[in-house]
Amino acid sequence: MFYSLVTQFDGIFNLFRYITFRTGASLFTAFLIYFIFGNKFINFIKNKFTQPIRKVGPQTHLKKQGTPTMGGLLIIFSVLISSLLWCNLKNGYVWIVLFTMISFGFIGFIDDYFKVVNGDAYRGLSAKLRLVLQSILSLIACYGIYLLMPNEFKTALTIPFFKNILWDIGILYFVFVILVIVGTANSVNLTDGLDGLASMVVINSFIVFLIVAYLIGRADFSLYLFLPYIPGVGEISVLIGALIGGTLGFLWFNAYPAKIFMGDVGSLALGASLGVISVIVKNEFLLLICGAIFVSEALSVIIQIASKKFRGKKVFRMAPLHHHLELGGLNEQTIVIRFWIISIILALIALSSLKIR
Repeated sequence: MFYSLVTQFDGIFNLFRYITFRTGASLFTAFLIYFIFGNKFINFIKNKFTQPIRKVGPQTHLKKQGTPTMGGLLIIFSVLISSLLWCNLKNGYVWIVLFTMISFGFIGFIDDYFKVVNGDAYRGLSAKLRLVLQSILSLIACYGIYLLMPNEFKTALTIPFFKNILWDIGILYFVFVILVIVGTANSVNLTDGLDGLASMVVINSFIVFLIVAYLIGRADFSLYLFLPYIPGVGEISVLIGALIGGTLGFLWFNAYPAKIFMGDVGSLALGASLGVISVIVKNEFLLLICGAIFVSEALSVIIQIASKKFRGKKVFRMAPLHHHLELGGLNEQTIVIRFWIISIILALIALSSLKIR
C-alpha cells in the first residue's frame, strides 16, 4: 500500500525501493503496533479470555491461572498492518505467507476459544479435526507456491551444506510440504509452554530465513553462494521483518512473569508462517537445524506417547521436553534462557550452511 504510493516518486523516495530498508521499517512498525496497543489489548481480554492451566502439569504453573491468552491475535494484526504498508503487494509469495498465517491463526483462535469457554485446556478442537484443517490449508498454500515457482524448482528439494544438488521428488513434494507446514506449526505450539520460550526461539529461526530469502532473491548473491535464484522471493524478507517485529512486541509483555500468553492462535500462525517460508525459499531442511528445539519438543511428545502405548512406561517425567526439565529441578527462567542460547547457536550453524558447501 504505502510501498506502491511512494515508489511512484523519485529522489529520497528511492530509499523505499530497497528491500533492506523496508525490512527494517516493517520490523519496527510491527513492534511499535504491539508495544502501543499491548496493554490496552491485555486489559480488554483479561476478564474475557484467560488461559486454562493443566492440573497435571508442573505445580508452579498453577499460579499462572487467570493470565490472559490469545496474545497471538495482536501479533497477527501487527504483522498484517505492517506487511500491507511495506510489502510489494503485487508479489504472490507475500500473499501466500499472509494466507497461511491468518488461516492457521483462525484454527488456533477457535481452539483457544473452546478451551476458554469450557474452562479446560484439553477441550478445544479435536486433534484429528485440527490436522485435517491444517493439511487442507497447507495443500492450498503448496499449490500456490507451485504455480509461482520457476519450473526447475517446482517439486525439487535442496540439501544444506551441499551445492548444486536438486532432488526432484515429483508429486510427493505436495505431501512433503504438508508435513513441513503442519509439523512446524504444531511443533511451535508444543514449545509454547513457558514464558518467553517459543517467542525468542521462533524469532531466531525467522532471522535465518530472512537472510536466506534476501540472498535467494538476489541473482548475484545466490550465484556466489550456490543457492537457487528465485525471482521475487527477496520480498519475503520484508514480511519476515514484520513477523520478527510483531513477535518481539509480544515478547515485551510475555517475558517472565508473563502478562499475556500467545495461545494457539499465535503459535500456530507463527509456526505455519515459518514452515511455508522455508518452502518458498527452497530450504525446508534448514528448519531441522535452526528449528532443532521445535523438533526436539515434538519428538519428546511422540516418544512419550509411543512408549506409554507400547511399553506402558514413560521415557520423560513429562512431555514436552521443557516440562521434563522443570520436573527435574530446573526453574522456568533457567530453561528459557538456555533454550534461547541453544537457538542462537543453531541459527549460526544454519547460516554457516550458506557458505560451507
